[in-house]
Amino acid sequence: MVSKRLSRLEGHRRKFLVVIDGTPECQRAVYYAGRRAKNSGGGLVLLYVIPDGDFSQWIGVEAIMRAEAQEEAESAMAKTAQTVRETIGLEPEIVIREGSVTEQIHVLIEEDRDIAILVLATGSAKDGPGPLIQSIAGRSAAFPIPVTVLPDTLSDEDLDALT
Repeated sequence: MVSKRLSRLEGHRRKFLVVIDGTPECQRAVYYAGRRAKNSGGGLVLLYVIPDGDFSQWIGVEAIMRAEAQEEAESAMAKTAQTVRETIGLEPEIVIREGSVTEQIHVLIEEDRDIAILVLATGSAKDGPGPLIQSIAGRSAAFPIPVTVLPDTLSDEDLDALT
């Protein structure tokens, strides 16, 4: 069972959630969600999920591999947050987790009841709409909040007009 969303109550604000996964399409989702948040007085939450990995191959290597994955996540988030600050003028919330992307999205939505919309964008590659869209397309990944999926054909001007 999903907890009631609080974003419309006094003292709360609607937050847009975007998953940062290193794909070009995630930057489109950040742009759109950031503009929507700014224009509606809401917030932007950026989630980076370090994939479950077999970090325990050899004793001693696990700590190094985890540290490298954490460093990569922090670097990607710092770069994305800086872009949001410079282009949109909004300070995003940054969340870094480890595990399954779908599971961590669910956990974060349950923890932060101001998150009201998950924003994703499709990719334009020949192999499909992108790994995140493909991974959450199944019924087991259904989310308790609306999901906005941006087509890859929208320009910045189109996104500006929609926000």
